[in-house]
Amino acid sequence: QVQLVESGGGLALAGSPLTLSCTFSGGTFDRNVMGWFRQAPGKEREFIASISEFGTNTKYSYSVKGPFTISRDNTKNTVTLQIHSLKREDTAVYYCAAGRWIPLSATSSQYEYWGQGTQVTVSS
Repeated sequence: QVQLVESGGGLALAGSPLTLSCTFSGGTFDRNVMGWFRQAPGKEREFIASISEFGTNTKYSYSVKGPFTISRDNTKNTVTLQIHSLKREDTAVYYCAAGRWIPLSATSSQYEYWGQGTQVTVSS
């Protein structure tokens, strides 16, 4: 059974960087496209970024302003999301997701597996 566990969230100051990590277990990591999504209070879950199975291709949301960088380490079964400069509107629960045989999708329904999420709260 695939499990995804996010880490790295917490309270952070606006303007500071933050790196979120997601550890994958229970399956074959490099057969999965990995994605990051977030959900702010009272809002729909939104796509941030995705990365292909071997990290050669990435896709970023046009509407979610970053900058963000997604990367993966297939030797450690981890995918990370770097938020380079936090803004208050980045406050949300951040989720990683995994999907096999999918394109670099921005559609949450295409992802099979989800983590429980990690809360990021940005203060000014």
